[in-house]
Amino acid sequence: MMFLFILPMFIGTTELLLISGIALLLFGGKKLPEMMKGLGQGVQNFKKGMNEPLPKTTEHTEGVEDTNTEKEQLVKSV
Repeated sequence: MMFLFILPMFIGTTELLLISGIALLLFGGKKLPEMMKGLGQGVQNFKKGMNEPLPKTTEHTEGVEDTNTEKEQLVKSV
């Protein structure tokens, strides 16, 4: 059973050519480049999104008071 899980990791050139030939027959010569272009753009956008930092949002902290300044005032008064 373990052999079935390891098998997809060792795909060679012949298998890739066979898979691409079947895909060419199924989708046709005009549709296949469009699909690969969309896949490439999706991967590019994913990589771009992973490298960009998350934007800081203030909508969740608008009504919350800053407790650090209150603590500093209490420490100074003591």
